[in-house]
Amino acid sequence: MENDNLDKLWEVQADNSSNITPQNIIAKAKKQRNGQYINITVMSLTVIVLITYAFYYAFYQWNTFNLGLVLMIGSLIFRVVLEFFSLYRKEKQLISMPQKSYYIYLKKYYKTRLLVNYIVTPICIAVYIFGFYLLLPYFKQKFSSAFYNYILISGIFSLTVVIIIIVKYVIKEQQFLKQLQTK
Repeated sequence: MENDNLDKLWEVQADNSSNITPQNIIAKAKKQRNGQYINITVMSLTVIVLITYAFYYAFYQWNTFNLGLVLMIGSLIFRVVLEFFSLYRKEKQLISMPQKSYYIYLKKYYKTRLLVNYIVTPICIAVYIFGFYLLLPYFKQKFSSAFYNYILISGIFSLTVVIIIIVKYVIKEQQFLKQLQTK
């Protein structure tokens, strides 16, 4: 994305009575996009680790352990694809729209993101947790109790940290939507 071209295009169209400047919108869009890249990277690395483990150790016979892995991997892949689609669609619109139209588009975009954040994300998290839950009996059987407790505690801790990050991200998106709606 060419920020210089966007700056020039939007400055020509800028309305002096508006409190939202092209630089503010571009800065917030870049910050939000960087956050999406971080989310995509973390989820993708988790998918790679789970797939690597699954192909090396798990898929010799089908059982609930494999079902758990498939649920975990599937929920993460769905979320990564959704983030990529959302990111691509927003950038495509940014390049093709004038400032005022993009401002209106951003309002719609963040309203749609609320649906993703409040419906799709909790479903993905629930599927991931259920998949992890299906793995626990196998972990308990195969590993020592100390290592099993480590897996259980670290899994719960990791999931809690991810949920906190998601909640912070959702709050930021809501604040940005409120800011867009008040102006």
